[in-house]
Amino acid sequence: MMSYSKVFQRPFAALRTACAVSLMGVMLAGCGAGTNNDTYDLASVRITPPAKAAAAKRQLLIANPTALKMLDSDMVVVRVSGTEVQYLAKSQWGDKLPLMVQSKLVEAFDSTGKLAGVGKPGQGLAIDYQLISDIRTFEIDTDGGRRANVSISVKLLNDRNGTVVSQKVFSATVPVRGDVNQAMINALSQAFGKVTSDIVTWTLATI
Repeated sequence: MMSYSKVFQRPFAALRTACAVSLMGVMLAGCGAGTNNDTYDLASVRITPPAKAAAAKRQLLIANPTALKMLDSDMVVVRVSGTEVQYLAKSQWGDKLPLMVQSKLVEAFDSTGKLAGVGKPGQGLAIDYQLISDIRTFEIDTDGGRRANVSISVKLLNDRNGTVVSQKVFSATVPVRGDVNQAMINALSQAFGKVTSDIVTWTLATI
């Protein structure tokens, strides 16, 4: 059985004051260990939408995703109980998680070839719609097993009149297959890929 004391670091509640924490009696890597972290990316998602998805000539802005502070960082969140959150030791995302999610969503929409344009704020699009997202869950859950949970709430906003066309929460869970950090990252990436595919398909069908 894997020893979690070798995997997790820095409880969220102690981030501001502690540079080393103890879990199950073992001292873990503290605040100064970031330079030794392995850096991970989320896999790109390429989507072939249904032929009936007719969003041609539409331009879509992917707004900056929002998230709670514990997710708005480059650390990989691990939930060890209903109320306790820690971070995956010796691991970090290549950028803050919301920025990575935003970039991967742009890539996924672009890969469909169904839009006249898709981009981020500041890229000069003549916007028809905005996709507004909130990252609700993006974590490894170890309470009763190991699984990757990803949940993203999205709203589709008509930029011409400011009305919300539709909104929905997309979620996915993928079991972690293995005891190493890479296995946990792979599960998170797969769960995010499922959520991304659902978001793209739903958006193209809606606009």
